[in-house]
Parts: sequence; C-alpha cells; structure tokens
Amino acid sequence: MIQTRRGFMGSAAAATLLSACATRTDPAPSASHVEIFDPAATSLIDASAPIETLSSGYTWSEGPVWDRARNCLYFTDVPGNIAWKWSEGGGATEFLNPSGVALGETTGFREPGANGLAIAQDGSLLICNHGRRAIEKMDFTTGQRETLAATFNGKKFNSPNDIVEGPDGSLFFTDPPYGLEGMNDSPLKEQDANGVYRLLPDGSLTRLIDTMTFPNGVALSPDSQTLYVSQSDPDQPVILRMSPDGTSSSVLFDAKPFMSESAPGLPDGMAVASSGHIFATGPGGVFLLSPEGKPLARINTGKATANCCFGDADGQTLYMTAHDTLVRIRTKATGLAWS
Repeated sequence: MIQTRRGFMGSAAAATLLSACATRTDPAPSASHVEIFDPAATSLIDASAPIETLSSGYTWSEGPVWDRARNCLYFTDVPGNIAWKWSEGGGATEFLNPSGVALGETTGFREPGANGLAIAQDGSLLICNHGRRAIEKMDFTTGQRETLAATFNGKKFNSPNDIVEGPDGSLFFTDPPYGLEGMNDSPLKEQDANGVYRLLPDGSLTRLIDTMTFPNGVALSPDSQTLYVSQSDPDQPVILRMSPDGTSSSVLFDAKPFMSESAPGLPDGMAVASSGHIFATGPGGVFLLSPEGKPLARINTGKATANCCFGDADGQTLYMTAHDTLVRIRTKATGLAWS
C-alpha cells in the first residue's frame, strides 16, 4: 500500500517522548539526496547539496516559519500539541506547550495542536489552531492570542491547516478536517465543505473554493496574483493555481506519476522563491517546480514531508519538516520574503 500523508501516524504514536527530542546537525539518512529532472534546476540547487538532520523525535512535524527578527525557526508537532523553536546556537526547544488546546479541555480531536504558522506583516505570529478551530494572532511580547476567524456562515471551521498573508494584509488559509476524530465523518464537523478561505483586513471572510477534497498547503506567487493550494488526496494528489478571488483555478502540478511505495507523502506545504519557482512537498520529499508547474528536481528526504520554508540571514536555506524530523538543505534560490 502506498504511504499516504498521515500513514505514519499510528506507528509514530509510540515514538520517542517529545521532551526527549534529539537536537543535532547530522547528515540525513542515506535515502536522502537531490534528484535532478531538468538541467534548469542546477541554477537553483546543487545535485550534491547535503541534507542535514537538525532534530528528531516528533510525531508529525509541520508548519515551519523563519523569524527574521529573532533569527530562529518555529515549527509544530501537531499531534504532540507542541510548537518548537530551533536556532543555530540553541537547537530545538519548546516554544508553545500546548500549542493548541490543552488535553482535557476538549474532546473529539485527533490532533488538538497548532499546525501552520506564519509571521505577519506586523511582526506577530499567525497560528492555525486545530483545537480552537480558529485562525489566531499571537503577540510575541505578551504571548496573548487574538482570534481572527473561527466560523464561516455561523458554523465552526473544521481545523485550519495552513496560512499565507498577502501584501494587502489578506489572509488565505485552508480548512481540511485532519484535526477531527473521524475527519469528514466527525460529529463535530459543521462545514459542508473542506474549504479555502480569504480573510480581508476589514474582517470579511470569503470561501474561495469548496470542491477540493483535502486542501492543505497554501502559498502566493511573487506578484500575489496566483494562489497555490495543494490537495493531500491519494486519488487526486495535485497542486492548484487559483486567482486570489477564487474565480478561476487549474491544475499546476499532478503528483500522481511520482507516487510509489518508495516515495511516501502527498502534496502538502510549499515555499515560493523570489524567482517564482515553487518548492512543494509531495511523494518522496520536496519538488522544485518551475512557475509553470514543470518538475525540475526533487529533494528526496526518504520520509513523508509535510512542509518547508526558507530561512537564515540570506534566505537561501530550505528547512523541511519530514515526518519525525527537522532537516535542511542549502539552495541557490532565495525565499520570497528576502526579495
């Protein structure tokens, strides 16, 4: 059976305790390597670039975001209900515990923790909180959280998953049912679709599309005129390109031909380079896609990889949350936020 996005979850429940997560900088397993499909990829990544393991022991690592103001990375362990902070000098340390809702405060959730994270233009932390079923904004100084959105048409979200902010302050986020026990069959599910939403600065909320089965990762093109949304569905493992108002959409990349027993994972999180190229998770690791959706290379992590982001002072290191690990690779691309 081909390993799906959440296929590791059952066996991972018995993994190493999160408090004992190892921190190190080691070469990743031998299965890790860069696979070049098109010579054009070599201007963006070296085929010989090493993949380093930075820390491990998580249940399902997700939601990485680089904090340029503090020179560190934040990421989440969604089932573990902890958000982690990683820095070059300090390694991985707990940042938010719980990251979502404390155990015992809610029932009916398979993943009560936070998932996707983003640094907002005002410097606060945007949080996709499964347990609260909400989009939140956290002040770094006080730790106080503000709920930005928790319902659509008077009904609670499923479990907001990933988020990106546009230059005008609009927030785009996905709302699959991964956080709920039973997912689509959960008695807690109130929405009639697994949607993609746009939240404007004035608080108005629009559902952009309601036909995706499992919308997941989300990103914007450099000119903010194209919204990329991944679908973590083994039957339709695609990345869509959409207009920001949701009036048009088409398939950018179909990962189906790359699915195999030896390439675990599905389309999930993404990071966009200033050149417009997309580093998109999928079967086997992270794909390097041209702006037109052509696969140029694949960073094979050897594990189902949930998400990625650019980081470091120059924005040329790609950090990847790969199942139970945090890994990184140096690239020749520069993250969009550094442009």
